[in-house]
Amino acid sequence: MSGTTLSPLSIPYRVLQRGGSILIAAVFLLRGGTSLPVVGAIGFPAIAGILGLAVFSLVGYETAYVRRFRYDLTGNSLDIDSGVISRRNREIPLRRIQNVDISRNIIQRVLNIAVVSFETAGGNATEATLKFVSATEAKRLQQELSQRKQATSADADETQTVETPSSALLFEMNSQDLALLGIFSINLRVPSLLAAGLSTFGPAASTFLPVESPYQAFLPQSAGLAGPSWISFFISLLPVLLGVFFLSWVAGAASAITSYYDFSLRETESELRYERGMLQRYDGSIPFDKVQALTIEDGPLKRYFGYATLYVETAGYAPGQSSEGGRGSEVAIPLAKRDRIWSLAERIEPVNSVDIERPPTRARRRYAARVLIIIGSLTGALYILQQLVPLGVPWWTPLILSLPGLIFAQLLWSHRGHWIDDSYFVTRNGVFTRKTQIIPLYRIQTIIDTRNIFQRRLNLGTVIADTAGSRSFSGMDAAAVDIGSDRATELRESLESRLQSTILSYRQSNETNPSEPESWDGVRACAVFYSE
Repeated sequence: MSGTTLSPLSIPYRVLQRGGSILIAAVFLLRGGTSLPVVGAIGFPAIAGILGLAVFSLVGYETAYVRRFRYDLTGNSLDIDSGVISRRNREIPLRRIQNVDISRNIIQRVLNIAVVSFETAGGNATEATLKFVSATEAKRLQQELSQRKQATSADADETQTVETPSSALLFEMNSQDLALLGIFSINLRVPSLLAAGLSTFGPAASTFLPVESPYQAFLPQSAGLAGPSWISFFISLLPVLLGVFFLSWVAGAASAITSYYDFSLRETESELRYERGMLQRYDGSIPFDKVQALTIEDGPLKRYFGYATLYVETAGYAPGQSSEGGRGSEVAIPLAKRDRIWSLAERIEPVNSVDIERPPTRARRRYAARVLIIIGSLTGALYILQQLVPLGVPWWTPLILSLPGLIFAQLLWSHRGHWIDDSYFVTRNGVFTRKTQIIPLYRIQTIIDTRNIFQRRLNLGTVIADTAGSRSFSGMDAAAVDIGSDRATELRESLESRLQSTILSYRQSNETNPSEPESWDGVRACAVFYSE
């Protein structure tokens, strides 16, 4: 097919990118592995010749791949023809493309090339990727695809000229905002990584520590080596916990600052456009008609100082967002005052006057009882174990957690709630990471009313609204948790009724648009489940 090729600078970059393993093999064989029998048998010149042939073949393959790669953006589809030995032809309808994202790392920015990713609704991965085009071509594709999608939705023909949409700056992060974002960011994966490293390298590290070291308690020891007393145990544990917290904070701050450096968000008539990143630069778009839900997220520090984060949920896969909550979750505003977050959320989805209704007080008693049962079980287990094996800690140690546990139960209850009007369903859950989710009713695909045996004893229930957004796929649906049974039935029926009326109204308002049924990702299927 006729079309546009990739940038010629793709060839050296792809060779360097894929030739890393060959370089490592060359260094090992020519310098560190010359004493191996196989190397001595075939000789140094033969090894050099094999490596040279591998490099030559790689250069030849990448040159052929780039030269034979073709893409063409038509009025209705994105056509891609690729492959060297096995050819692959793809035609992606423009109505299915959810996001168009541009990413550039440091080396790519030096070479003035970029990766363009096309994301589709409901996909588990990127639908198509152009590696690599010039930065100017990447921006042209992003803008032109947006224009042609608008022309298609307006039932325009392919030759119609659509003006480049103007954009207005909605939000921009300055140095102070970026510093605050770093302060508020903690990487919770660091403790698990340290624990994994300790279990792997702990036995070797223990040989370098003196026997009387208090940190010996945290490394594998022989059965005959007694640990310190429980008082010295907690004293020695404190600097370790502080060290782990410090490393988690440093890792989280570094990740947040490099990810959201020079962040800006702009608004056009049909979409949001963002740019961000220091080491890896992202330039992406979020169409308004693809938004499944909004999530306002905060933690204890953010709540104390009055800050929050705004996420926009889409049904597609969001590249570079694995650390932001999973696929389909785009950070619209990394950090801002809570009032400003709500005003920007209302600009995207006109929801206002939200009055969160908390669960009944008997749900709070349930949370407190759950905490006390867990603490009591741990205390009893530790008491029985101490009767069998002498321990360095007293059996009543878990009781120390009773007061913090009851405080957590109170916070868990006070941070939960829901709200509904004629157009939106809003839920709030979480203590350490509190999420307020705003769901347009016409985006709901499944309504689930569930009541387990413990909830039925207290006349409670949970109503879950599932959309096509990625957080729903990962079990992070909008849920009104532990509300009264009568209220759960009323809410389920109200959601179902309002959903059907909203779908009918939405369908009637778009009945003249022939592309509407294909772009209507959130309303093509609806199911209601009731489970006891």
